[in-house]
Amino acid sequence: MTPQKSQFPILITFLLLICVSLSRGQQHTWQEAFKALGIAWNPDGTLERTIQIPMVDPTPDADTKPAPTALSQDIQLNYKSKAYIRLYIPINPPKNKKLPLIIYFHGGDFVLFSASTVIFHNFCNDIASQFPAVVVSVEYRLAPENRGRDPWMEYADFSRVFLLGSSAGANIAYHVALRALDFDISPLQIKGLMLNQAYFGGVQRTQSEIRLKDDPYVALYVNDVLWSLALPKNLNRDHEFCNPISGGTYLGRVFRLPKVYIKGDFGDPLVDRSILLAQFLQQCNVRLYYRFNQGGFHGIELQNTTAAQQLYNDMRFFVNDMYENLNSEDLSHHQVIRLPSDDDKSFI
Repeated sequence: MTPQKSQFPILITFLLLICVSLSRGQQHTWQEAFKALGIAWNPDGTLERTIQIPMVDPTPDADTKPAPTALSQDIQLNYKSKAYIRLYIPINPPKNKKLPLIIYFHGGDFVLFSASTVIFHNFCNDIASQFPAVVVSVEYRLAPENRGRDPWMEYADFSRVFLLGSSAGANIAYHVALRALDFDISPLQIKGLMLNQAYFGGVQRTQSEIRLKDDPYVALYVNDVLWSLALPKNLNRDHEFCNPISGGTYLGRVFRLPKVYIKGDFGDPLVDRSILLAQFLQQCNVRLYYRFNQGGFHGIELQNTTAAQQLYNDMRFFVNDMYENLNSEDLSHHQVIRLPSDDDKSFI
């Protein structure tokens, strides 16, 4: 298979990184990073985004041509801010059984893309169809500009809510889960958290960041610039929004998290950040299940159908409490932090 608004807290915005060809073995500038990302400053401090990945409309009817994988519709949350969600259900939802509710935060390095971007739309279609599940894809506000119940929701089991994010969306999902612990969000009950290639960082470089510093998808110098756009001004990459184990206001809540699934690929420069988070969650006695694949790259599930199917299967097992195909052993033997050297350069 080709991988294709109940109110809820929306945090600051971070994003997934796009495929760019980058030169090797030299110092880089802001201007080079902006060019690689297809962004430029406007006079009013907003960004002009010139690289466009197609956006698609929802498919609320099963008789749409070509035939949709799942049904979808957009629901306006706030007409003033134009905030909305894209809601997905299977084409033939069960009549006498409630489905898990998956709240999805798309990737894009906090700076790019939308819930309607075709790669994320297809991803949610596949999840709604294959789990099956009701999926809510959040259209969140992008950096740096921004530092009602629907009949379809009757299919959702509000006592089985799962937060799902890819890349920057995984960062958002993690912080949403932590913030939600301090609020009464009934009837919603968050039962699990799924983090796919989470977009985290830190001042101190990891081995994977150095080993893959010229990666065509997540080059280190582009990564630094993106964090400088996404984080509050005058703060570095050890702020809790970037580095979830550096301290901050959320650490005391971590032990209260529900079960967590983490997926990473050793060909992704960000993989060590997911390992560090997994180690930290294990130390906090959070129920953790994970998969770290050899090879791969950032966003592999958006281009490789085999990788996408593996991810769908893992998440379906996780949601349905079937863990025989997921790892849960201790990760403390993984050493991922590399001490900084004179060759390590940072834009913030």
